[in-house]
Amino acid sequence: MDLSADLDFARSLADTADAISLDRFRAADLRVATKADSTHVTDADQAVERALRERITSDRPDDAFLGEETTADTGAEATSQGHRQWVVDPIDGTVNYLRGVPVWATLIALAVDGRPVLGVVSAPALGKRWWAAEGLGAHSLDGVLRVSGVPTLADASLSYNSLQQWDDDGRLDALVALSRQVWRTRAYGDMWSYMMVAEGVLDVAGEPDLKPWDMAALVPIVEQAGGRFTSLDGVPGPWHGSALATNGLVHDAVVDVVRR
Repeated sequence: MDLSADLDFARSLADTADAISLDRFRAADLRVATKADSTHVTDADQAVERALRERITSDRPDDAFLGEETTADTGAEATSQGHRQWVVDPIDGTVNYLRGVPVWATLIALAVDGRPVLGVVSAPALGKRWWAAEGLGAHSLDGVLRVSGVPTLADASLSYNSLQQWDDDGRLDALVALSRQVWRTRAYGDMWSYMMVAEGVLDVAGEPDLKPWDMAALVPIVEQAGGRFTSLDGVPGPWHGSALATNGLVHDAVVDVVRR
């Protein structure tokens, strides 16, 4: 399929999102609420998702929409033949956003028959954007993306996001075991870890307890850069509650350590 027009549209959606989110970033009157699942939401999250949903409904009326703030109760993979579904996280890293930390981004994906084929990750406070589509490669503002060639865990750099997440998921021992096999560990967090895998400056990034909108846009970028993206148990796609992105060369070795 030719995804050029969809990629142009997705990047224009990111422009819309950036204008809204940057305007509210570090605003003194930013409104913050707690959702039913005890996570935070800001007026910026809601405004970004509303604007993107309106544009998608207008410009792609036959496509479905899955967003964190307005359709979080569905969360299901759409797999009917020919089905197109836009998957949006208006602000990935909301806690960073509300604390004034610049590591956050809008995530925009297009999934066809349940497979993410296009992704845009836009992090305006960092001055960064990454994008990819099947057949069109993976790119950033700095150029073409390519994962690293590190062949072994002993030489690999790992970002694991949060000790608490791994502990709550019953995988803390597995994370500790993995940390003892790799060269270096850090917790850069949120979408940035996965984009650094795509850039080739990290070799492994993973975390449990995620939703489809946290991952869908990351999948095409990592894969089109030459890497692999699965759940922590090795199942492809963003629908299984966890994420593992690697350069591909060390992927099976990581899964062997962290899978249930």
